[in-house]
Amino acid sequence: MLNPSRYRIIAIGKVRKRWIQDGLKLYLKRLPGLTIIELRDSEPSQESKAIHAALRNNESIVLLTEAGEALNSIDLAKKLQSFGSKRLAFVIGGANGLPPEINTSAHWHLSLSPLTFPHEIARLLLVEQIYRAHNITMGGAYHRN
Repeated sequence: MLNPSRYRIIAIGKVRKRWIQDGLKLYLKRLPGLTIIELRDSEPSQESKAIHAALRNNESIVLLTEAGEALNSIDLAKKLQSFGSKRLAFVIGGANGLPPEINTSAHWHLSLSPLTFPHEIARLLLVEQIYRAHNITMGGAYHRN
């Protein structure tokens, strides 16, 4: 079983679209303990400092990037289970992407799709997929094969 309280999302920029805010609220209610840290959109060097400051010592970085590992939902659930009790920080960049030093310090690079999404949509997709993975591991009916 996955423990959402061991996950945090660190994201550059604020969610401005109401429908995305509503979607995030829905899934965050379903995933007690999952938190989202929003960092100010700025130049890459400042974003890098802010990301490093937001990270906890015991977190492994999961970087969201279109060049990352692409998994289906069942394989994502298995991969998240393989981390066991480790704490994960999913990092989503802003409009300018992420600085190289964040790339090199990431434990795992994950792709939600080969397509490029605005950071707000990527955030909603990630939260939904974490919920789906949690539901898969619990044997729930949300995910259909």
